[in-house]
Order: sequence, then structure tokens, then C-alpha cells
Amino acid sequence: MELQTERRDGILTFAIQGRLDGYGAGQLSDAVQASLQDDDRSIVFDLTGLSYLSSAGIRVLLAVKKQLKERSGILALAGMQEYPKSVLDMAGVTPVFSIYSGIEEAVAACRRPQDSLSVISELARTPVVKDSVAYTVERVSTKRSSLRATGSLDKMLSARLAEEDIHAIPFSALQYSLGIGALGASVADVLPLLGEMITLHGSVVWLPTDGNATPDFFTPAKDTGELYVYAGYNVALDGPFHEIITIDAGNSGSITLSDVYRTIFDLAREQKRDYAGIVAIAMWAVVDGVRSLGVKKSPIAASSPTNGLPINAEANVKEWLEEDDEPKYHGDTMVSFGFGIDYSACSDEHLSALTDENRPKTQQLQLHNHGVVFRGTPWDASLDLSRQIEKIVTEGEFVDMRHLKDSTRIRRAKLGVAYISGIDVEE
Repeated sequence: MELQTERRDGILTFAIQGRLDGYGAGQLSDAVQASLQDDDRSIVFDLTGLSYLSSAGIRVLLAVKKQLKERSGILALAGMQEYPKSVLDMAGVTPVFSIYSGIEEAVAACRRPQDSLSVISELARTPVVKDSVAYTVERVSTKRSSLRATGSLDKMLSARLAEEDIHAIPFSALQYSLGIGALGASVADVLPLLGEMITLHGSVVWLPTDGNATPDFFTPAKDTGELYVYAGYNVALDGPFHEIITIDAGNSGSITLSDVYRTIFDLAREQKRDYAGIVAIAMWAVVDGVRSLGVKKSPIAASSPTNGLPINAEANVKEWLEEDDEPKYHGDTMVSFGFGIDYSACSDEHLSALTDENRPKTQQLQLHNHGVVFRGTPWDASLDLSRQIEKIVTEGEFVDMRHLKDSTRIRRAKLGVAYISGIDVEE
């Protein structure tokens, strides 16, 4: 059997030639799972060249159909020849499949469920289109939101953290946060392992600096008060999201994380939002390439740079930071949390608790975001953001966690946006 895979108008299509027997069924199943991305709803099988079909092949067709039904999509069979059609008839399963005479008709049928969903969305809320990317905004709260900065950013960047600088934070206090931290039995246990950390709906994911570059995570069923998140530096959201924003760059487009923030700042200025030039964002997204940068050594006093410069200074980057500029995870799901600072609109007296003093003075935006990558979570923009993030972090197929570079690209996303009114500092 021969397989050719392509996308037609954004629809994943497989052209199958030859025999879909026991061996071919395994090939097809592997190819579908390798190619199916989290924002795919439907698939077309072009069967014009299919000469043979067995029960093993039918089982694969049924399995793929069931998988797509869970995404509110369809499996479309196009151009089926006489013998395979007779096999389906004899097996009594022909009525369960969507069968079309040609590939174009099948692709059009696959697009209809998505088109109807987008029409409903547009009737509910009118999208704003910027640079071919659609932004749909829903206002959900007017209550005040702030950021709580715990620990010293300066000590973290200069690698001068000691035991007395590590804060034990209850799980219940960190619904959405990010920073440098670790999990363990005591401060002494975690001090050599402090790494990039994120909390999402109470779940903690962190990257131990043990040289293995393998994230660890913990999702508590409840906060018993017996375990703590140990943080050398942490920024947490206190308060609600003010808007839920849905982003759609289309079937072949994507947008950088920095452009997401720029657009949100632009919208805030247009709407004359009352905030201090800072936004916090929780995101559920389908990514088109994750780029990352993060600490690879615990920033503690015992190993601080001998040159006295911060760990992100050019002279220390190679030793202290792990950078991966090769985009990874195309079409996978990511949940993230972070914040962005628009220096042209900043006014908070505690801004130094969030910002790197060594940044270029010409830099207009500063972003700090961590993301966790999952696989096999179908995209559905109609779902509730908070419930979906909670479901993904507790049930999703975990893949990776990283500190996100601003050049990370997003295809589709649903954001909870909090316009920050102030910064509370706990040192």
C-alpha cells in the first residue's frame, strides 16, 4: 500500500493506493496519528486507487471515524471503487460512513461543520481582524486584578538565592503563576534544583536543573496544607480575567507571541482600558512552533557567576541559559501563563519587581511566559477557557514544559486577559 498525505483547504487528506489489508491497516493508523493535529476536526481518505479492503482495514476506518466524531468532525471517504464498496456492504457498515464521489466534494463536506461553527461565533461576537488574524473579544469582569511578586528578581538574575530567600507557598495561593521554583520535602532539598516553574489551576509543572532537561509535574486533588511550592521568585495573578479573547490565524497562518501581546495592548489603548501598562494572560492554544529559553543551573549563591554579571548577561548566557531556537511542536496543544509590560504606558512604582533592569532602554515590550505542551486535545473554541485548562492539565497527554521565547508561534488560541491595576511585592 502507498500513502500520500496533504492538506486541501486546511483539511487533512490521505490518498491510499493498493491493498488496505492487515499490514496496510497498521501503516494507515500510524500515519493518521502522526499527522492528526489538535486543531484538525475532519479527515478525507481518497480511495480512488484502493484495490483491496479487509476487515483489518475496516477496523481502522471505524476507529478514525470514532476519533473524529469526538471532535465533532467527520471521516469522508472519496472515490471508492467497486470491490472495496462491496466489502463495506457485506460487512454491513456502509451506512455509518460519509461517502463522496470525488475528493473536492469530500473536502467541501468536511469544511461545512467548521464553517457553521464560525458563523455562530460571529453572530455572538463580532471579530476584529488585524493582519489577517481574527480576534473575538468577550468582556467577563470589571473587578480589579493585580500581580503578586514573591521573592527578589534581582537575586534570582544574579544567582544569589540562599535558603532564606526561598518562599514556601501553599498550592491554594497559586492558581496562575510562573517563576523559578521546585517541589520537594524541604528548602534544602529543592535549592540545587530550582528551575522554570508554572502553576495552572493549581497544577504545578517545573523543569528541574538536574541536567536531564525533563519536566516534572504534580496535580493535587486538594490542598491538604502539608505540601508547598518552593519559589525563589514567583509572579502570581490575583483577581479575575477581564476579557476572553479568541484568536484564529486561519488554516495556514500563525502569529508570534509578541504580536499577540502587541495586539492586546493596541486593543487596550483603543478601548481606553484603565490599567498600568501590564497584562497577564492565561492561554489555551494550538501552536505552530515553540521556541524556548530558560535557566539550566539553579540560580543560588553557591554557584553565582564569578564575573559578577547577571546570568542573562551576554558573557554568562552560554553557561547559565538553555536556548532552543528550533521551532518544535507543530499542531500540538499548549496551555500557558505569563505577563507582558508595555513600557510606554507603565506607571506602577513596584515595576522593578517584574522587570529586568539590564534590558535595552529602547525595548518597548517585555514578556515573561511559560508554556506546557500537551498532545491529542482537540481544539474547540466554544469551550469554557478555565474548565478546559483544568481538564487539559489533569487529563491531557503531557509532552513538555518550557520558558517561551517571544517568537513562539500560535495558530489558534483562547486567552484569559487580565488588565493589571497594581503590583504587590512580598520579599
